[in-house]
Amino acid sequence: MEKLEYIRNEEKKYHDSCYEHYKLFEEGSWLYKPVKTVIDVLPLLDKDQIKVLDLGCGVGRNSIPIAEAIKDRNGKIVCVDLLDSALEKLGQYRQEFDVQQVIELEKADIGDYQIKKADFDLIIAVSSLEHVASEKTLDIVMKRMVDGTKKKGMNCLIVNSEVEEMDVKTNKQLEPLMEVNIRTADMFKKLKKFYHGWEIITQHVKPLKYEIARNNKPVILKTNAITYVVRKI
Repeated sequence: MEKLEYIRNEEKKYHDSCYEHYKLFEEGSWLYKPVKTVIDVLPLLDKDQIKVLDLGCGVGRNSIPIAEAIKDRNGKIVCVDLLDSALEKLGQYRQEFDVQQVIELEKADIGDYQIKKADFDLIIAVSSLEHVASEKTLDIVMKRMVDGTKKKGMNCLIVNSEVEEMDVKTNKQLEPLMEVNIRTADMFKKLKKFYHGWEIITQHVKPLKYEIARNNKPVILKTNAITYVVRKI
């Protein structure tokens, strides 16, 4: 439990700092623009009253554009995050972008968040599932996502795997601060198991490498980012 608390605390410090110093949709950080895969999914849901769930929404990098896209279709997006800083900023941004009536905020650990059966047309989880408490919890969350998706609904996942961290100054390998860090092949196996029988829209792996800060020290983070978009048939 101590290790989990340490990881959570370090991730909180990193995200709190990012949300404080970088404004949504301004250049300079990963908050600059939404994930293209998420935005590309929206036209595939050609219906009114779309209901979306964003697990690990942050300050609304994806939630705000989704809300803007479904606003005129009487849509709704439920945004779930554990960090007060994320939800506070998202509360401000939803006012700024005039989508306050579309976005509903929920403070929760996504590992604990209950999803009603067949309640959502689209569930997205971008770089969030790997931050649940354990691999067992990950399995529980994915089962809830599967059960919580309506027929012909979609899930859009981006999951990090085989994460490595290295101190920039010393080139020393560090223990990755990631709650669930499993092999890429094993993550794919898990995805295919839970989404057996679903239509695969997109699946690919992209190796990523970028610099982050840990305790004000530069760290290189490497990951195999898995993109997995599926439709319930």
